[in-house]
Formats: sequence, structure tokens, C-alpha cells
Amino acid sequence: MNIWKKTLLFAAGGCGYMALELLWRGWTHGSMFLAGGSCFLLLGKLNRTQPRLPLLWRGVTGAGIITTVELLAGLLTNRDYSVWDYRQVPGNFHGQICLPFSLLWIPVSLGAMALYEKLDGTIGAGKGKMRNA
Repeated sequence: MNIWKKTLLFAAGGCGYMALELLWRGWTHGSMFLAGGSCFLLLGKLNRTQPRLPLLWRGVTGAGIITTVELLAGLLTNRDYSVWDYRQVPGNFHGQICLPFSLLWIPVSLGAMALYEKLDGTIGAGKGKMRNA
């Protein structure tokens, strides 16, 4: 995959992740662009490399990917809990991730994988022609 296509997919994922946060809680943080872009590329790779994995397991694995990226982002940029704070949520780990959001990531990851496939098939298809259409 060429670097421009990956960059556009990364940007789409970053913007999408930030948009979800804006819709959910009314604000976001710049680090979420990086987290979202990373998640989007990883979810696309998962979907491409594991097409025989049952849909539910792809969703659970995708949720694991998002939760891991959120944990890493939190440990790097949210040490003072100014970006988010899950310390009061049941099933939390150091206030950075929590079970309810990990479960919410299952359908979100499946939607992201479907969107990735759609965008991957159209970005760079050339002169208005869509691949896989």
C-alpha cells in the first residue's frame, strides 16, 4: 500500500475517532487523532489478514486492539486524568480503560472495519472509478 493511501486512511480513522468523542462527550483531545488513526490501520489489517475469523471474534479482537491503543495513549498522555478518567467506572484499569467501553468497542470496531474496506477500495482507484464497486 502506498504511503499516501495509508496517510489518508490514518487521517480518516483519526478524524472518525475524534468525531465519535465529540458526539459522545462533547469534546476531544489531539492525542485521540493519533490513537484513532492507529486503531483504524490496525483494524483494517486485522480484517484483511483474518477474513475467516468469525465476525463476533473479529469484533472482540478489534475491541482488544482499541482497548490496548487506548491504554497506551492513556499511559502516555493522560497521566493526570485530564483527557479522560475511568477511575469511578467498574472494571477499570488505572482509570485509563474500563470494561464497559471495551464492550462498546466491539460494534465500533466492526463498523470501522467495514468503513476501512469501503475507503480502501475507493482511495486511489483513479479517475473517478471505484474498485470493488
